[in-house]
Amino acid sequence: MLNPVEETLLGLMMVVIMLGMGASLTFKDFRLAMRHPQAIGVGFASQYLCMPLLAFFLARFFGLTPEQTVGLVLMGCMPGGTTSNIFAYFSKSLLGLSILMTVCSTLAAVVLVPVWMEVLTSGIDEAFRIPPGEIISLLFVLLIPTLVGMWLRRRNANLGAVIELLGSLLGLIVIVFLLATWIPRNWELLLTTGFGVYASVILLGLTGFAFGYLFARSLRLNPQKARTVSLETGIQNGPLGALIVIIVFAGDTQQQILLMPVMYSLFIVVNSTFVTLLFRFWTNREELARDRAKVEPTR
Repeated sequence: MLNPVEETLLGLMMVVIMLGMGASLTFKDFRLAMRHPQAIGVGFASQYLCMPLLAFFLARFFGLTPEQTVGLVLMGCMPGGTTSNIFAYFSKSLLGLSILMTVCSTLAAVVLVPVWMEVLTSGIDEAFRIPPGEIISLLFVLLIPTLVGMWLRRRNANLGAVIELLGSLLGLIVIVFLLATWIPRNWELLLTTGFGVYASVILLGLTGFAFGYLFARSLRLNPQKARTVSLETGIQNGPLGALIVIIVFAGDTQQQILLMPVMYSLFIVVNSTFVTLLFRFWTNREELARDRAKVEPTR
């Protein structure tokens, strides 16, 4: 568990992250998004159809406890996080598209996350379920700094750029913060945690990457857009999931459910690094092939 000071700090950091997400956009960007309607639609479908159902079936397949099931399904229902934007940048994917997809999934989360959680955890004891009203109120509150960030970007582009950078970096810092504060106190729990927990959190991200890419390619999106959709699908907002658990639950129940967002956040950084290196290699190879095609052969 986190102490009250750490819980408050986590909440404040999430506000800054959402502020940075908003500062990465202008209201004009939503009109520009219509240049990639298919990519955004494919990413949205991957995010809110594949991931929740995937988390649910992984929990069933590995026989997770009710608490672990709630934690894993919650992660499957989460919108994309700002971390995906960082990995999109380093993988040479479409950063602008990644940001738009993150914001769109976050806006839709106010409605879709509580709906999916209600449907997929309906058979679990009420003591372990997350009331839809709690999710809606928290996500709605977090939309306010997002809109403020957009307003600040419109008023002062330089200030908006600084806030955007701060918010993106803080996304990774929050993950490190969760790991640094939670793991040392719960190392015995991690040692006694079964194989199914580790397998489910790792496969949630890896399968999300694979599905997002293959789904996008099957609908004839070009490789660069498909890689962007892949990263946006596989990388869920772990800090937001952890914050919801911390606000709703307490005691041992909180610890058991929080295990899944924390474990997911740990492994998704590792998995995303390898996937990003692979995507960057593919992009470099494609760029080299295009450059060679432009060179006329000499005789």
